[in-house]
Amino acid sequence: MRTAIYPGTFDPVTNGHLDVLFRASHIFDNIIIAVAESEEKHPLFALAERLQLIQENIAQGQNVQVASFRGLLIDYAKKMGASAIVRGLRAVSDFEFEFQMTQMNRHLDDDLETIFLMPKQDYFFTSSSLIKQVARFQGKIDSLVPANVERALDRKFGHKG
Repeated sequence: MRTAIYPGTFDPVTNGHLDVLFRASHIFDNIIIAVAESEEKHPLFALAERLQLIQENIAQGQNVQVASFRGLLIDYAKKMGASAIVRGLRAVSDFEFEFQMTQMNRHLDDDLETIFLMPKQDYFFTSSSLIKQVARFQGKIDSLVPANVERALDRKFGHKG
């Protein structure tokens, strides 16, 4: 069985993340969405909230599971028996960071491959950081995030509902 890890902070999960996940689920037998604790990034959503927001968007019976991890991704991937890491690429600007990360991961474990998937064009400009900035000022994000995430952002920023 081919298992892949799709890591990230997912603060919050976006439709772009879910699109990459959907694409990866057709390639691998099992996908683990590995939510990084990332306290150093000062996430808007607590780890438990990020896990729940993702879980609510995963279909029953799908070959996807959601878990959290701390420490080196390579160590977690080994522990979970993964053969690949899935990463999303939105634009050329993502490439340099992802290239460096992939090379470091290769240095740590040359057997673990990194697979880059691009979300559909509608989400090329979408990032969790940008979503949070727009949501803070009640901008239109309904086509960029799942409904549960939009509601959660409204609550975080003291907006409607």
